[in-house]
Amino acid sequence: MKKNMNDTATFKGIIAYPITPFDAGEKIDLPLFKTLTERLVQSGAHGIAPLGSTGVLPYLRDEEKEAITEAALQQVNGRVPVLAGVSNLTTERTIYHARFAEKAGATAVMIIPMSYWKLTDDEIFRHYDQVAAQLSIPIMAYNNPATGGIDMSPALLKRLLQIPNVTMIKESSGDIQRMHILRKELGEAVAFYNGSNPLALGAFAAGASGWCTAAFNLIPALNQQLYDAISQHRLDTARDIFYQQFGLLQFIVSKGLPAAIQAGLKILGIESGYLRSPLQPLSDQDYQQLSAILGRINQCSQAQGS
Repeated sequence: MKKNMNDTATFKGIIAYPITPFDAGEKIDLPLFKTLTERLVQSGAHGIAPLGSTGVLPYLRDEEKEAITEAALQQVNGRVPVLAGVSNLTTERTIYHARFAEKAGATAVMIIPMSYWKLTDDEIFRHYDQVAAQLSIPIMAYNNPATGGIDMSPALLKRLLQIPNVTMIKESSGDIQRMHILRKELGEAVAFYNGSNPLALGAFAAGASGWCTAAFNLIPALNQQLYDAISQHRLDTARDIFYQQFGLLQFIVSKGLPAAIQAGLKILGIESGYLRSPLQPLSDQDYQQLSAILGRINQCSQAQGS
């Protein structure tokens, strides 16, 4: 079922990650998920990516993952592309979820190699190759050693691109040098994406096709302005816009995206539900710090608009 993907840059711009909200009993709140996803679309996201780290993919049962995938696709309704997370510890379950996402209508799937035993490069390559053989939509290979437990080298990522369906790379190691290495090694034709929020400016400068971010839940206008400035080659403006959001980007990564985004939405007056154990809400101190960060961003935006 493999086939070559002519347009490797399936996604461009800001790819927004919705949280997976739960009710007080820790059951998924699908109506709220749809509301939050709609808000991302209405705010101008160029793509929606359910079931990423922000969406607590590993904490969901199979039927819950399917429900979130279907809900996202129903709500987006073709207005922007949808990148569905389908990662699992085993190849068999990854294939299962990837095929489900394709049948449901996902534009592409994102896969991070999840590991208990440390996988070899050959095992990782075979994992992707076996999944790709069962799909006819693109795959984004996702490198995030902090969450997946595996750090895929630029050499391995380049090797994965030998698999026809693997057409996109998401780099989230937090090492800006990786971005430049990827561009140098992969060339202009390959689409790579930034997944490390504090590196957004540097990644775009290195040629990233897009920014996969949960920050769009909290500061969509600033995220969009950064991408627009980069697209228009206004580097000084892009730098100024990036520094306005840099503190928030650092904070949400350091405190954990699900808890930080859930709290940030609440601070903004937007219903965001609950978390699923063992995740817990931000401490009072962290909540106040986040509130102060968002307050400063709002004040700066108001000052610039006046």
